[in-house]
This record gives sequence, C-alpha cells and structure tokens, in this order.
Amino acid sequence: MARTRFTAMNCPAARALDEIGDWWTLLIVREALYGTSSFSGFQDKLGIARNILTDRLNALVENGVLERRQTKPETERYAYVLTDKGRDLLPILVALMQWADRWVFGRGAEPLRVLDARTRSPIEQIVVSSRDGRKLSINDLRFRPGPGADQTTLARFAAARAMRSKPDKN
Repeated sequence: MARTRFTAMNCPAARALDEIGDWWTLLIVREALYGTSSFSGFQDKLGIARNILTDRLNALVENGVLERRQTKPETERYAYVLTDKGRDLLPILVALMQWADRWVFGRGAEPLRVLDARTRSPIEQIVVSSRDGRKLSINDLRFRPGPGADQTTLARFAAARAMRSKPDKN
C-alpha cells in the first residue's frame, strides 16, 4: 500500500512529515545523531528489515537529510552522514524525547539523558520562546498565513476570521 504524500499541502508540518514522517526515518536520524553511519550499523541498532532500511536511507539521501559517501573507492560500502538539513532535526528529536520522558516513561524513569558536553549537566527543556526569551504557551501564539501561503491556506484563515467575528446567537 502506497503511503499518503503531503507534497501538495501548503503546511509546514505536513511537508516536514512528508520528508521525515515515519518512525523508521526519525529513528535512523536519531542513530545518525548518535554517530551510526553504516548500513549494517543502522540495521543492527534498529532491527529494521533490509528493504525498509534501504528505502528509508534512499529517501533521506534524496531529501538531503543524509549524504551517502563511499568509504573506499574499491568497495561498495557507504557511510551515511547527516547534512546541515539533517542536523537541524536535533531540536525535534530532543523535544520528542523530552515529551516521552514526561508522558511515557515518567519523571525518574528516563531511559536516556541529554547532557551539555561542556558542563555534563542535563540540558534545559526545549520550549517555544519569544524573541526576547519569554516561554510561550499555546495561548500566547497566533497562527497567520505567511508569504508562501496559497489560496487554500488564505481561505482557511479568512473563514476562521469570519467565524470569530460573527456574534454569538445564544
């Protein structure tokens, strides 16, 4: 069965998920962040089927998240190395891990700690913050169409604005 694609959606979350949105892909990126770079290393650490790993690695290379480098000119062995685009997934993975620490494992049962390499202390919780550093909640945010918004996105926000401006009849 073919996976649903989100390439036509004018939504950053949907488009990002189109590139990295299945669990194997994020786990491959996690392993690459940990230093794994070989096909066999990914397979050993993840227990993933060869055909699925091949598909995901090819997609990550095609999408510019990983770069495939031949390790020796005379062999068919490759290393998979994170690109800048791949390294930019670090905050997403750390936020996901922190969320799981809180809501899946619970405080005091965290299976992994992310530490500052210099101080060896745990890093701060990843938060959404304002330009001046204030921690923001969902109530502090407003979503508005950006410069790349298409007609569907503009219509969606116009309809929401119209609903908010209608007087309540109750």
